[in-house]
Amino acid sequence: MIPARFVLTILGFFGYINLYAMRVNLSVAMVAMVGKTHTDNGTNETVITCPELIIPKNLTNENDIETFGEFDWDSSIQGQVIGSYFYGYILTQLPAGILAEMYGAKWIYGIGILMTSLLTFLTPLAARWNVWALVVLRAAIGLSGGVAFPAMNVLISRWVPKMERSRISTAMNLGTMLGTLATNAVTGILSESSFLGGWPSVFYICGLMGIVWFILWALLIHETPDDHPRISKEELIYIHEGLDQAKSKDMKIPWKSIWTSLPMWAVIVAHFGNNWAFYTLLTMMPTYLSNVLHFDLKDNGLVSGIPFLMMALFAFPASIVADYLRAGDYLRVTTIRKLMNSIAFFGPALCAVAIAFVGCRPIIITVLFSVSFGLNGLVYSSFMVNHVDMSPKFAGTLLGITNAIAALPGFLAPAFVGVILKSGQTLRNWAFVYISSAVILFLCGLFYDIFASADLQPWNEENEKKETEKKNSTFSDEYVNSSKL
Repeated sequence: MIPARFVLTILGFFGYINLYAMRVNLSVAMVAMVGKTHTDNGTNETVITCPELIIPKNLTNENDIETFGEFDWDSSIQGQVIGSYFYGYILTQLPAGILAEMYGAKWIYGIGILMTSLLTFLTPLAARWNVWALVVLRAAIGLSGGVAFPAMNVLISRWVPKMERSRISTAMNLGTMLGTLATNAVTGILSESSFLGGWPSVFYICGLMGIVWFILWALLIHETPDDHPRISKEELIYIHEGLDQAKSKDMKIPWKSIWTSLPMWAVIVAHFGNNWAFYTLLTMMPTYLSNVLHFDLKDNGLVSGIPFLMMALFAFPASIVADYLRAGDYLRVTTIRKLMNSIAFFGPALCAVAIAFVGCRPIIITVLFSVSFGLNGLVYSSFMVNHVDMSPKFAGTLLGITNAIAALPGFLAPAFVGVILKSGQTLRNWAFVYISSAVILFLCGLFYDIFASADLQPWNEENEKKETEKKNSTFSDEYVNSSKL
């Protein structure tokens, strides 16, 4: 019999696969939806950045490129469409964390992904109606998907013992990487096929997969170990012994202490900086490969997915090492988090600088992308699990705060890239995009290394201390009064 917490891990993993499939499918499908000949200067000429990589194919002249898109959206509009997911995503982060702590995380996580799946079905209809209808729909998809991470953090705080925290959290988050990998690869193939109209099939398949997953989630997952009807006594005892005390429903959130905590701000800054670089690469890599290196759509999807495979290959072994170092008491937990974070931030920063200066060398650039994402996979053993380290009682609230702020790059980064590329998709403009990402990674990683802490924070127990003091005070008053009598 599979342990109950591993069933949660497996379905959490597949939940994240579905969530990220519906989150990133538009990035690759956009190449097919818009086509290659569109530019921002109002003409049908494309800025050729790496002309030596182009192999003419039935062209009228050497500067013509085949077109196959049905929408006429410039780079600025494309950036807004891709970033619109995060207009909704940012709004549900904090409410989802608070509600999951108070009323339960299972249904918030599950229904959030179900609604995301149902709305994904409507993407082709919205795109063909009006670009702004697509923007609104993607914002609604983000609104539904935004509840997932805070809710899952609450489930982790209730189900996962301390010594398994890094690897189980990372194992679930492998779904975000492999979901992106599979989606990038399959989207390119489907978009060039005639199946269900080509690119629309991507959204129909993603939506259907999410609905099937929800049925399994509803049947097999339970809110807490104590609620599970089939969990073994041995596992139940093991989980309870490895957990910190859970938050009670009527416990007040220590907002002032949270917002004035430097370790908390270290996680906020790290989360923001990581997401800026990640979303810049995640959302714009297909465009870069298509318009700069001139990969065809099938190759674009496959190459875009390789870095996420590398992230998965790096992330899980790193989480095992992190838990091993913690279990053996070889390093303090704070030191482990900072060590992992330094590799995850400074390594990709160097890779981004290298990409900016390497020129038109697709093999080298693909390798640099892959190494960058691989090293970045170590974030799942650093700041991404730091919320539960600092305060297991408010794990959902903390992730809601950091993920809401870290969602800002979801639309700011693509918009920023769109503005930079407005004057043309030249190597110089793209170099500026990558160097700016490197600077942000370096500064945010340094801030985390200076101020982060994985120690249990005093405000995690703040309410209990106040209640204890109140009870002691009440008891003293009663004792004094009884003595007088």
